[in-house]
This record gives sequence, structure tokens and C-alpha cells, in this order.
Amino acid sequence: MRTLFRVMLPVAGVTALGLAGCNAGRSAVGGAEQVSAGFAAAASAPLEDFNLRRQMIPTVLLQAEANPYDLRNLNHCTTIGAEVARLDEALGPDTDEPPRQDGSYLSERAADAAAKATLDAIRDTATDFIPGRSWIRRLSGAEQHSKHVQSAIQSGRMRRAFLKGMGMQRNCAPPAAPSWFRPHS
Repeated sequence: MRTLFRVMLPVAGVTALGLAGCNAGRSAVGGAEQVSAGFAAAASAPLEDFNLRRQMIPTVLLQAEANPYDLRNLNHCTTIGAEVARLDEALGPDTDEPPRQDGSYLSERAADAAAKATLDAIRDTATDFIPGRSWIRRLSGAEQHSKHVQSAIQSGRMRRAFLKGMGMQRNCAPPAAPSWFRPHS
């Protein structure tokens, strides 16, 4: 474990300094803070391989996995829209949604991308250090849980698409239908 941290600390330090040196403005500080905040999570990524830490699956995705075409209590556009909003919260924005304009500068977005790349490199270094990682993931149950998470995400996406289709059929306005859909009078 000491060897792991000996490798990761310099990588994180050099990248954080690089982010700070790129731009003395707010964006570089935000990127360095992002790396600092995410370092512990990235360095502890092997805990997921040993199934000691699990990614929680939101209830709305478990419900979608159990029955993606359930229409109970979805008689009105408002209830369909509320269910789509719950799925959006768990999954992030749908592909039909335009990218959000958060007013950030290009340098801020670049710093965020560099911070994400740094955290990904730390996570990859931490997990690559484990010999026989694929077998450990299988034997610990981490691989099965990872597949369950992906299945729940896929079911949530399928349910959201189904609900938006139902919203279109019932002439509902977005978010109960795709963002491009305009209900007719």
C-alpha cells in the first residue's frame, strides 16, 4: 500500500500544481480543489474491487429495473413529468436535453476536465496495482454488483424513454415528453 501512495501522491501533486500554474484565476483553484476533494475517493477505489464499498443504486432505478413499463398512478402529465424528473435526478440529463449553459469560462471547463483526468489517473493507478484484479472482483462479488448497477442504469434509461413516449401520446409538455415536442391544442 505504501508503494501505491508513493506513486499516486507525486502524480496528484504535479497535476494539481499544473492546474494552479495554467491560470492564476478562479478556474485553476477550482480544478486543484476538485482534485483535493476527489483524491480520497479515487485512492480508495480498490475497496470497490474487494466489495468493501459499494455504489448505491437509487430506488427509482431499482423500481425501473423491476418493471420499466409500469403505468400505475401515471394518469396525468404532471405525474409522468414528476417520474421523469426523478429519473433525471438519478441518471443525469437525457440525450434530448440541450447542454446546460452554466456561464463558465472555457478555462474553467478546461480545469474541470484536467481535474477529472487527474482523478481518473489516480483511480486507474490504484486499481491497476491489484494483482489478479479481475479474479478478485469475481470472487468478492464486486463484478456482479457492477453488472447490477449497469442493468439498473439501462432500465432507468429505458423507463425514461417509455415515459416520454407516453407523454407524447397523451399530448404532454416537456419534461413529460421529449424537449423538442410541442403539444398541439
